[in-house]
Parts: sequence; structure tokens; C-alpha cells
Amino acid sequence: MATQIITLAGVLVGALASFLASSMAERAKFRREMATRWDERKLDAYIEYTSCVKEILRAARVVFAAREAGEDRTPGLATMEAAESKRSVLFEGLVLLADEEAARIANRVNERTWAVLRQARDPEGTDGTPEEARLAVIHALNDFHKAAKADLLMGNTHRAGPSMRRR
Repeated sequence: MATQIITLAGVLVGALASFLASSMAERAKFRREMATRWDERKLDAYIEYTSCVKEILRAARVVFAAREAGEDRTPGLATMEAAESKRSVLFEGLVLLADEEAARIANRVNERTWAVLRQARDPEGTDGTPEEARLAVIHALNDFHKAAKADLLMGNTHRAGPSMRRR
């Protein structure tokens, strides 16, 4: 009888250990899947936001060229305003997903973008040239790209090799 109790206890301990190991493995798998899912959404938000800012810059360039040529700026301004409305919405999603540094730099991109918008709408009340304003946005976007990459790599340390974690 004692051997049966010992055998039963061994089976119970083995089953419990197996259950705990399986639970821990499933929990770790779930966490990795969730991190991947959020990282994908974050990457999409970064790409959409950056693309929209570039769309604003392209439309502003059309407005600047039309002004120089003495042509109608209305189509370019309409495209630019539509892109600005879209950028505003995309920025809200970005802020919800991004880390603090990326969100802070995205704010700087917004400020530089607004300067370009002011230049395109009314050049009389602005400082600097349209090209200076456009270059300021590009420099801010470069900083944003660096912050976004750092954010994505920090969130992916479970997938990144040792060389990627050091960056």
C-alpha cells in the first residue's frame, strides 16, 4: 500500500509540474504574440504618420510653385489641408502607441509642419523661406525616425539578437 501511495504522489507531482511548465510556456507565448501585435500597430502608425507629413510637404511644394508662377494655388491648398486633417487624426493614434520620446519628437514634427503650412497659406506673416521651413520638417522627421526605431527595438528585445539590443 505504501508503494501505491508513493507512486500516486509521484504521478501527482509529475502532473502538477507538467501543468505548471505548460502554463508558463503558454503565458510567455501569449506575451510575445501580444508584443508583436502592438509592435505591428505601432509600426503602421509611424509609417502612416510619416507618410502623411510627407504628403503635406509635397502639397506645400505645389502651392509654393504655383505662387512663384502666378498660378491658382487653390488645388494645392485643398490637398494640403486634407493631408493636414489626416495628419491630425493619425497623430492621436501615434501618441497612444508611441513611447514618450517618439511622441515628443512627433510634436516637434507637428510644429515644423505647421510652419510650412503657414508659409503656404500666407507667406507675408511668416519668418524664413519655404525651403528653410521644409528642411526643418525633414530634420525633425529624421529625428522621429531614430526615435521610432529605438522604440520598436526596445519593445522587441525578445526577438532582437544581442547586437540589436546594444543599439
